[in-house]
Amino acid sequence: MERKSISMPVGIVVRKTPGVTRWAKWAWKAVSVLPGAGPADWRELRREGDAVEYHAGTLPLELFRTDTEAYITALANDPPSVYVIMRPSERPDRELELLLITASAFEAQDYQDSSEEIVEPVPMTAGMIAWVREWVEFHHVEEKFIKRRRDKKNIDMADDGIGDERIRQTADVYRSPGSKKRTLQ
Repeated sequence: MERKSISMPVGIVVRKTPGVTRWAKWAWKAVSVLPGAGPADWRELRREGDAVEYHAGTLPLELFRTDTEAYITALANDPPSVYVIMRPSERPDRELELLLITASAFEAQDYQDSSEEIVEPVPMTAGMIAWVREWVEFHHVEEKFIKRRRDKKNIDMADDGIGDERIRQTADVYRSPGSKKRTLQ
């Protein structure tokens, strides 16, 4: 039986650096991924001055056979990327909350459109590129382009239903019913 999806645990490394404005004390950025990582909860990995890198957490990277077009787009990036979606945390002891990691460029775009989440592209490792590419090669079906045809409707006919039928004059059918025509004095 053919599987509809596969999953891999992926650790997410987040870097915290001092902010550059007085409104943001810290700047946060997802910088790398750790395929096959075990569970973690903001474990400090490295510190250089004020910059700190954390293994913020491990999330499942899921691939679905219906999303191969989006994976092709992510593989075409330079470099090929996965997308880490984060949001500001409501917990007082946490700055960020990890929501999702995805290889779908389209899903990442949907989260980016809301502007409530932080979406960071992170370069895939060579093993992840091979894993995603193998999934795409096995499941991708190129869709045939079908040109949409116009309907045969006659557009030279009279306009029905334009304007407000309560207005008796035909000169300005878009005028609202309560407004009177003003004249310049």
